[in-house]
Amino acid sequence: MPDDIIQPRGAVRRVAGYVCSPTGRRTAGELAGNILLPWMVYRLLNGRYGEFVALVASAAPPMLWSIYELARFRKLDALSLLVLGAILLSLLALLMGGSPRLLMVRENLFSIPIGLAFLISAATARPAIYYLAVATLQRQSAENRARFEAVWQRPHVLRGLRVMSIVWGAGLVAQGLLLGWMAWTWPIERYLLLSPIIGYGMIAVLLIWTFRYRSTLRRRSEGMAL
Repeated sequence: MPDDIIQPRGAVRRVAGYVCSPTGRRTAGELAGNILLPWMVYRLLNGRYGEFVALVASAAPPMLWSIYELARFRKLDALSLLVLGAILLSLLALLMGGSPRLLMVRENLFSIPIGLAFLISAATARPAIYYLAVATLQRQSAENRARFEAVWQRPHVLRGLRVMSIVWGAGLVAQGLLLGWMAWTWPIERYLLLSPIIGYGMIAVLLIWTFRYRSTLRRRSEGMAL
């Protein structure tokens, strides 16, 4: 059989295998809950019930997805508290009322104080990234967490945690300002469709930088994982 027939079929099988895997299903849930469903809800309800009702209803899918993720792990650690805080801030933005556009702006501006908290924590004994690292490694294995706890107070590791807290804090502040500007100036439907993509894109850039920077720290720690 010709290679040009075999290769596409192999690619299709790989894609199908990923989609059916736990990671693929979780990614599909993320995309549906945070991008596709909010846009669809707004489109369906806007003409009949108005912008405000449609906008409030469009916040339900990502909020429900976050609650599901929180319940799935059933652990009240730093990552869970971050998700819970985002849910509570979204609810607060809804309860404060106001125009649809003001509601969108206010919801995005809440990432600014979170970013500022990261920046301030860089000057403390345990930066914010420390708690997120502990929570992430604990979910992987107790052994990974123990290795991290054994090295995090080394000067170059602690300095690295502070650098990561500063970068993430600056990134979250920038994300809040950018998305807030988009919410204020863009048409609502375009904002609902594109803002999650841009927001997740900025987080992806921060994650890629974090993985690369963590690899550098790991090499300096003579192979001891962070």
